[in-house]
Amino acid sequence: MKPKKILKLAALNIGIVLFNIILFGVVGIQLNGADALRTAAGGAAIFLSISFFLYGNYTLLSQNDTQININEIDDYRDCIIALNQSYGKKAFDESITTIKEQVERFKKKKEKIFEILGQKFDVIDKVYEKFKTTIFDVEYVFLSNIKAILNKINAFDEEDYERLCRDISQKKFSDEVIASKKNIYKEYFIFVKNAIEDNEEIIIKLDALLLEISKHSTIEAGEIENMKEIKEMDELIKKSRYYI
Repeated sequence: MKPKKILKLAALNIGIVLFNIILFGVVGIQLNGADALRTAAGGAAIFLSISFFLYGNYTLLSQNDTQININEIDDYRDCIIALNQSYGKKAFDESITTIKEQVERFKKKKEKIFEILGQKFDVIDKVYEKFKTTIFDVEYVFLSNIKAILNKINAFDEEDYERLCRDISQKKFSDEVIASKKNIYKEYFIFVKNAIEDNEEIIIKLDALLLEISKHSTIEAGEIENMKEIKEMDELIKKSRYYI
């Protein structure tokens, strides 16, 4: 459950409690008393409180988190929601589909690695901890690359890009002006392409790491830093800092 939804639920229920405290404690409304008007008001207050409680909680709990801010992406589910939200710009729809496939592949490989690590090592083992740290660092970069891609796609003005394409065919502006505008939009495409390729490299290296781990029955803590796959992952992480 999202923190915002938890806060809304807490605010709703605290508000209902305070409402009843004020009515029954301060105003003096009663459920059973000599004053028929106050008793009726008390019954109405309880009915309203129960109604607000049931309706409010049901409404908030049944709301689907179908909209998400890119900077709030925390996991794969958020990632897929944000990617689905970004469909609609023809220039990048195919890229979004590719990224969604990458998310599913990364998730499966990560789960498989931890499954094998769990079979070979105890979760408090230093070797297990070192692998976990590396994989989580890679995951952070992977998700950060996707956030950067989505920010670029959302910033992309498709209408202006289509206008540019028409201007080129109609030779509406000078070659210098057209070239300047083309270079701006070229940067969008290059950025998205490079970030997707970086994530593909991460998945490939993750797959290689999975293969290497499956080969060994035991691995010493000191051996991990010298593993080719770990070194290559570290290099990918350093290179990908450009997108974070």
